[in-house]
Amino acid sequence: MNTFGSNFKVEIFGESHGPAIGVVVDGVKAGIPLSKDDFMEDILRRKSGAKGTTPRIEADEPEILSGVFEGHTTGVPIAIIFRNTNTKSADYKEFLDVPRPGHADWTASVKWHGMNDPRGGGHFSGRLTLPLVAAGVIAKKQCGFSFNAGLVEIGGETDKSKWDALLEETAKEGDSIGGIVECKVDGVPAGHGEPFFDSVESLISHAVFSIPGVRGIEFGDGFAAARLHGSEHNDTLPFKEKNGAGGVNGGISNGTPIVFRVAFKPTSSISKPQNTLNVKTGETVELKIKGRHDVCFALRTPVIVEAAAAIVLADLA
Repeated sequence: MNTFGSNFKVEIFGESHGPAIGVVVDGVKAGIPLSKDDFMEDILRRKSGAKGTTPRIEADEPEILSGVFEGHTTGVPIAIIFRNTNTKSADYKEFLDVPRPGHADWTASVKWHGMNDPRGGGHFSGRLTLPLVAAGVIAKKQCGFSFNAGLVEIGGETDKSKWDALLEETAKEGDSIGGIVECKVDGVPAGHGEPFFDSVESLISHAVFSIPGVRGIEFGDGFAAARLHGSEHNDTLPFKEKNGAGGVNGGISNGTPIVFRVAFKPTSSISKPQNTLNVKTGETVELKIKGRHDVCFALRTPVIVEAAAAIVLADLA
């Protein structure tokens, strides 16, 4: 299913090379100031064109179809679309028979009996994160919390002064690299979330894993907690000195900032030759992917991570 949430519901639709992509957001309070301009800051943070990102440039202008009247939300579902205008679908014809390593070409074809749209990755494309960002803008306004995400590592390198050189070197090799994003949410009061299946961590993880290319998530001390003593990991009350739990105890927010990190894989589409299977002939073939792709798509993901967290917290709030 393409719908997430119980009280604040988000539904994503469209394909990368279809006429448009979009989102429907239900459960939005009436009277929230909202206009096209409110979306642009976060949309620009996700936009391509910078070093290490795809040269595919789209206008990314939101068209609000419903749920807003005279600059304020009305309380009915908000529908927003983004037109696709800069597509090169011919680059993707061969992938029907020769699926790309690391992509959903083959699994989507199996699931939908070959009826899926493969152009640009179809419904699995990172382009579908644009409507997710739009939903995040609305969610941030509704919940009122403060979200701040940023890259802390790319290609295993934490020194940001070395990132440009690393991106250039990787691009020359026809390869790609991944990255890690850290997100901090301030202003969440204690008491949000449920134990077990609807814990704050469970729901944020659920939403974050909807972002294409996510391979892992950790809260607070994360995996490092497995190497600590209890005296080192525990957050003593009142919460002041550290945040080993990442702002959550027993699945419920404890009033301190919610802190988590997300690992993104390297971009799967690379020009470096790879082996794959021709599903029609059954032969192993060499594939060199054409097209316009990010060297490190993680560069564009901090705002997407914020959006996923905002959608969850708007739903809980």
